Amino acid sequence: MSPQLVLGAIALVVIAWLAACAEAGLARVSSFRAEEAVRSGRRGSAKLAQVAADPTRYLNVALLVRVACEMAAAALVTYACLKEFNETWESLAVAIGVMVLVSYVAVGVSPRTIGRQHPLSTATASAYVLLPLARIMGPIPPLLILIGNALTPGKGFRRGPFASEAELRAMVDLAEKESLIEDEERRMVHSVFELGDTLVREVMVPRTDLVVIERYKTIRQALTLALRSGFSRVPVTGESEDDIVGIVYLKDLARKTHISRDAESELVSTAMRPAAFVPDTKNAGDLLREMQQDRNHVAVVIDEYGGTAGIVTIEDILEEIVGEITDEYDRELPPVQDLGDDRYRVTARLDIGDLGELYGFEAYDDEDVETVGGLLAKALGRVPIAGASSVVELPDGRELLLTAEASAGRRNKIVTVLVEPVVAAAAGAGAGAGGDAPGEKPE
Repeated sequence: MSPQLVLGAIALVVIAWLAACAEAGLARVSSFRAEEAVRSGRRGSAKLAQVAADPTRYLNVALLVRVACEMAAAALVTYACLKEFNETWESLAVAIGVMVLVSYVAVGVSPRTIGRQHPLSTATASAYVLLPLARIMGPIPPLLILIGNALTPGKGFRRGPFASEAELRAMVDLAEKESLIEDEERRMVHSVFELGDTLVREVMVPRTDLVVIERYKTIRQALTLALRSGFSRVPVTGESEDDIVGIVYLKDLARKTHISRDAESELVSTAMRPAAFVPDTKNAGDLLREMQQDRNHVAVVIDEYGGTAGIVTIEDILEEIVGEITDEYDRELPPVQDLGDDRYRVTARLDIGDLGELYGFEAYDDEDVETVGGLLAKALGRVPIAGASSVVELPDGRELLLTAEASAGRRNKIVTVLVEPVVAAAAGAGAGAGGDAPGEKPE
């Protein structure tokens, strides 16, 4: 076997090794890290900053060098084997075996491991070679990338090479491990990726949790309902709760009544705005961009049968990225607070079985609901708002008055419910039990 061919192949593999090492190092050095190296006075950091400012260009150069050297080395090894062996199939088998082993170990595993373990040093060293090499090659690497993209299905020409979503996620995780970003920032970036796979129905407020007002109610009733519920936007219904005909805004109501007190007696339909409708299968990321473009903060979600599935706000979508949005009044509450005289303040999420135990019933249950908040909503026949109350009956015939207390959180959900025997409640609160909340049609 010709020693010149073997030495030439070895030299090409070494160059391919260096190019692969440069690829791995550059892929893990951001412009931020390059700027940090410049500020610290690290040797070669100025050249590294030049490369980090346009990483795609220099990654393309390194990629082209690596591929060219690997292919050239394979050609030399194949030619040497053809001269060494009499049978063609023997020559090809040996050449393929040798190059697969060399490419996997010497170009695939070893340099990438070093580049990932020492990215800053590797990228700095490669910058000395890549900068002049990129000037010599000129437009050749970008042109080859454009040709490759033209043969790749997709929208238009893009700049490459490209990392997959999994690789980008891995880079974010690596940045967090190296303390370049905080854990909360890492989670936020992952949430951005997940938003692309999220449907509107996964983030919406379901119809059963909506506080609505009928179109025949007055502006005064709508204003009172908005103030008591804590919502600044209230859906307006037509013939039924499934028929949302518009959205009324607290600002519009306040402005209308401020200009003229006589406006309080006008119908709420005169102050409502048109509602935007979206299917429940719409992508949440696409909807967020549309809401930003249209300057719209709320949309009605429609199911596959054309009925109202719920509503979605721009805050609901943002919560998928930044997490639950709470306010300064949110705090951790005990599940049960004894107020004396068989009166309790309980969380709306308290299981009704636990409520029954407070009054001596271990097997208290309801087949329709599981929580105290659900029990109050069932008794009222609507979503409870602050101040709404209703009477429920225990298995032994005793009656309890459940009163929804102040709401909290961005969605203004009822957090606590005041539970008291009807006798005690009547003594302290008179005949107010079970009264209609503002904006509800009297029976």
